[in-house]
Amino acid sequence: MGTGVQIDPAARPLVRFEGVSKSYSGVAAVDALSLDIVEGEFFALLGPSGCGKTTLLRMLAGFETPDTGRILLDGQDISAVPPYRRPVNMMFQSYALFPHLNVARNVAFGLQQEGLPRAEIDARVQEMLALMRLQGYGDRKPHQLSGGQRQRVALARSLVKRPRVLLLDEPMAALDKKLRQETQFELMRLRERLGLTFVIVTHDQEEAMTVAHRLGVMNHGALIQVGTPAEIYEQPDSRWVADFIGDVNLIEGQVMSSSTDATLVASAAGDIRAAASRTSPGDNVWVAIRPEKLHIAAGGGDGLAGEVIAIGYLGDLSHYQVRTDGGPVLKVAVANVTRLSERPIGLHQRVTLTWAAASALVLTR
Repeated sequence: MGTGVQIDPAARPLVRFEGVSKSYSGVAAVDALSLDIVEGEFFALLGPSGCGKTTLLRMLAGFETPDTGRILLDGQDISAVPPYRRPVNMMFQSYALFPHLNVARNVAFGLQQEGLPRAEIDARVQEMLALMRLQGYGDRKPHQLSGGQRQRVALARSLVKRPRVLLLDEPMAALDKKLRQETQFELMRLRERLGLTFVIVTHDQEEAMTVAHRLGVMNHGALIQVGTPAEIYEQPDSRWVADFIGDVNLIEGQVMSSSTDATLVASAAGDIRAAASRTSPGDNVWVAIRPEKLHIAAGGGDGLAGEVIAIGYLGDLSHYQVRTDGGPVLKVAVANVTRLSERPIGLHQRVTLTWAAASALVLTR
């Protein structure tokens, strides 16, 4: 998960939001939010519809003005700077290409507005078309292009002005799954080659975890958690984040004992041995276990006993739903590394679920 390139989050931020708020008709879209984004970082804002992520992006672009707080770019407050004077460019979800202009003129539009010499405009347009693998497409109109090609034209138009920060608002929403996956890796290579700072808004968890160095998970105008994809997935700090990012089993229970080695939790599903936590006996908690962390085996044994009540075959994975003897239904994901006919576990079969204690995370909120 993530780009694999190391970014130091403690480095001097290129973009800083300081206590930024924005309301519409008395309803807070962004609520006293503070965030640092490091130069060269691919940062993803992730959250459900209406959580404030696009409003935050539009304030950085200059299309919206904060009610309170400051937005700094390289240490300078840009809150009052108009969009066309910011070294920031935004690629919209709709791509917003001019249908009456060909590809080359679409890409050149911003440079022409700045009044650059024609020779420089032509050179920079050709450079961008080559970078986006669109050589030979300069004379085509947008309606003569595929969805992926139109997206690359929109990217070229956003990058040709050489912004310090490129903002991407749901840039792959209109693409099919295969093209979306190809484009994700293309964006990562592009960021690395150009050395720019990318900020992407998306509701697609897989997309955010694929492209980003760090994620900011938002809800109701606030940042709920910020971290690397691995930190957010493996160490969510609340039930909301655990449930929003990926698939998870959340089991309510009560702490029986807590030590530096492990936490023992009593639940309706049975006693659960989980990772060490800062809890005390009697505390009400929730244990989060990802489906792929559970091991399922036919028959009895040590662990949680139950019955398979549903099996979903997804090609690379099989998803099992197991009703434990205590009642709760748990989800198990198993990689399909053998032929379907060789798999020993079937519907309505008795099984036992086991896991490593470190894979079960205790959450207190």
